Amino acid sequence: MFIIAGLGNPGAKYEKNRHNIGFMAADEIARRWRFGPEKAKFQSKIQDGEIEGEKVLLMKPQTFMNESGRAIGEAARFYKVPVDNIIIFHDEIDLAPGRFRMKKGGGAAGQNGIRSAIAHLGADFRRGRMGVGHPGDPKLVHAHVLGDFAKADQPWLEAMLNACADALPFAIKGDDERYQGEVMRLAPAPKFSPRQAANGG
Repeated sequence: MFIIAGLGNPGAKYEKNRHNIGFMAADEIARRWRFGPEKAKFQSKIQDGEIEGEKVLLMKPQTFMNESGRAIGEAARFYKVPVDNIIIFHDEIDLAPGRFRMKKGGGAAGQNGIRSAIAHLGADFRRGRMGVGHPGDPKLVHAHVLGDFAKADQPWLEAMLNACADALPFAIKGDDERYQGEVMRLAPAPKFSPRQAANGG
């Protein structure tokens, strides 16, 4: 069994935020793989499904970003899911908009949802890092991630969400390198000038 969690904040005012790209990925995965109806459990919105013959619990923690790990940890303990079978999709300011990287282990790099997950799961879960760009000034990061995606972002955003869902069998089979490569093949990141990239596009 696998747990796939998308990180975000609950509520309509956060829905289109850059910080909610993990929720968007979870929604696209549920749609693409025809997961069951959404239910409330483990302080999350959850959906059950199957990919490549493997049972998958899809989670959108409703604890707010900073406590995401509490919800995911609760589900992981309940189902005894090994940490290698936990994949968390989240926004990544250290990647240019539209870039995608898979990573296992490591630190939180300032992402509070990942920091919470490390506290509750240990560091060795797998991360789908979805680039949203950096505003260029550390003081602007909070407003940047809690700001909505711009209209100009929609083409690459939609492409990356679709690619993350379509290529998922590679991740389920444990081939994160192939998964990352396939996502970037299906959804090449847009070309930004360094100034645009610094401003998040």
